[in-house]
Amino acid sequence: MEHVVLSFLLASAVILTAATVISGERVNETSATAELVWSKGKLESDLLSKPEPGNSDYLSAGADVDDHDDLDGGFSSLDGVLRWAIGHSDPAKLKESAEDVQRLSASELQKRQLEIKELIEKMNMPSDAQLMQIAIDDLNNSSSSLEDRQRALQELLILVEPLDNANDLNKLGGLAIVIQELNHPDPDIRRLSAWVLGKACQNNPVVQKQILELGALTKLIKMVKSTSIEEAIKALYAVSALIRNNLSSQELFYAEAGDTMLQEILSNSSSDIRLHRKAVFLVADLVECQLENLARAESPFFRNRFFLKSVVDLTASTDLDLQEKALVAIKNLLQLKTTEALIFKDFCDLNGSLVRMRQQLLDLMASEDHRDYAVDLENLRREVELIFHEKLGKVMKVPTRRDISAPMQFL
Repeated sequence: MEHVVLSFLLASAVILTAATVISGERVNETSATAELVWSKGKLESDLLSKPEPGNSDYLSAGADVDDHDDLDGGFSSLDGVLRWAIGHSDPAKLKESAEDVQRLSASELQKRQLEIKELIEKMNMPSDAQLMQIAIDDLNNSSSSLEDRQRALQELLILVEPLDNANDLNKLGGLAIVIQELNHPDPDIRRLSAWVLGKACQNNPVVQKQILELGALTKLIKMVKSTSIEEAIKALYAVSALIRNNLSSQELFYAEAGDTMLQEILSNSSSDIRLHRKAVFLVADLVECQLENLARAESPFFRNRFFLKSVVDLTASTDLDLQEKALVAIKNLLQLKTTEALIFKDFCDLNGSLVRMRQQLLDLMASEDHRDYAVDLENLRREVELIFHEKLGKVMKVPTRRDISAPMQFL
């Protein structure tokens, strides 16, 4: 019976989805299960094969969350069925079937949609909360294999993207369990756990507060220093998500020497460039938050000359993305009241760095492949240069006895 149900479901899904695509309609994706597999069994093991590396449906252990697809070929929702159905159908036949569906009356089309909905309900597809509970139970089971734990974390990584699901993670007891996995001996488990925490608390003050109360920030900061680069990157991602736009978590971040951690990354030329990008991005974000809360005392970290120089030195990188992030950080730092223009000028050689960067960008503009990005970056560089010169212009020479009666002169 299951074979018949699935065959009918897939055939109907292809036809109805094709009609939707041709008519220009869009399907609202309100559930994280749209691209999630079930960890407990599949619908049709001999029909739904596992995607291979290189295929767009493949998710590697280090892939970005935005690249995820069906992890092992299973379906968890009607939308997942539709995606599979379209991807495994002949385009010409798909278009022909869709045109046939378009000729159906509204009542006939609605009837077909209801039939598919009833079939889905009969298959007892679990809700997001149920899927989260299954993954949490797998993590909480001491006898779960390493592979099962990895799969559970990968599923949570997708499930916690919607705000409501992220808020439910703690209610289901999952937040404390994921934090506990930060201490797992396997670096990949620790990496995935940090990733889940970062994804769950991103732009989510409720989950940020819950993670802070469970004491995870201290552990995450230590993980940034891991010898495993992938673990360090995801830990820094989680730290950044946890303290973004959150003043109380930022205070704890400084108390836990998070600023020293950033300084070590930025000043170490051998650090992975991805760590450099995330670290300087976090700096820009912290300074922007300070600029939005002027009544708050500025951290001494922002006026440390060695820290400032490490940020300015990043503009010498050949990586355009890193250069852009460094420029944004410098732009924000220059606008702080406590940062000194002369330190940027004399100690950091910001002027020389901006001139050298200008020449590099002019050379890139000659290349058609990089022209547009180079132009945008040059506009940002000019903006930074203007702010820098304005800040310098406010620094006046200290008058001597000889010219005490003369007007103050700008440097």
